[in-house]
Amino acid sequence: MVVTGLCFVAVTALVKLNGPRIPAAEAAFLRYALGLVFLLPILGALKRVEFTPRLWRLFAIRGTFHTVGVTLWFFAMTQISIAEVTAMNYLTPVYVTIAAALFLGEKLAMRRIAAVLCALAGAMIILRPGFRELSIGHIAMLGVAMMFCVSYLTAKLQADAIPASVVVAMLSITVTIGLAPLAYSVWITPTLSEVGLLFAVACFATAGHYTMTLAFAATPLTVTQPVTFIQLVWAVSLGYFAFGEAVDIWVIIGGFVILGSVTFITWREAMLKRGEITPMSHETKV
Repeated sequence: MVVTGLCFVAVTALVKLNGPRIPAAEAAFLRYALGLVFLLPILGALKRVEFTPRLWRLFAIRGTFHTVGVTLWFFAMTQISIAEVTAMNYLTPVYVTIAAALFLGEKLAMRRIAAVLCALAGAMIILRPGFRELSIGHIAMLGVAMMFCVSYLTAKLQADAIPASVVVAMLSITVTIGLAPLAYSVWITPTLSEVGLLFAVACFATAGHYTMTLAFAATPLTVTQPVTFIQLVWAVSLGYFAFGEAVDIWVIIGGFVILGSVTFITWREAMLKRGEITPMSHETKV
């Protein structure tokens, strides 16, 4: 999940660098279409998978919701700062953690609830709803959080049944198909540099989805999601040093709140895991 965070921050930077000339739907389509090249090494794995009706339904659901989500995300990146986009992305893991407990039966201990609530409070400190006007970019990110919540829940169900590489491959295929008509309706011929940047986006995004799916397969969602909050530090630094975006004091305060919650939950989970694997005092320790 740490590697996933780094990859997704790189995606954010490259999309910001690309600018608003290319419509959001087209930029999202090119990102996924160019990413199809990464399917070539795993064609064998795709052929070996038994595609049941249940899997096809999950692919269709995730593809539909992710298509809407990425379109809104690309649009939001042209409207608000990197720090704001990243902060509002934190609504997704909050929704995912709660939904995983409600619909997937995952255990939601009080320490995890407290960590999620603190992280959400940190994000709200950054956004300060009610104290300033929320732009259309902020509204778009609210939609992104809901769309990606459904996408990640279905990814967890898929990761329990098929390899991570196949999960990522089917996401790329279904979202590319879903974005094609949207991109066609607003198509503007991209320059070579714009295509190059969007290919780099595809590289980092594909790697991020792959490492995220590996994390989903290895541990419950309620464990993986709090780790994503550390992306804020990277996003704020990137916005300041690379794009000249001002660092708001509220962003710093909210970041410390988020980091505090992440540090606590990571330490607590490590202590519990150590307790499970540490032998009794009279047992041989290897």
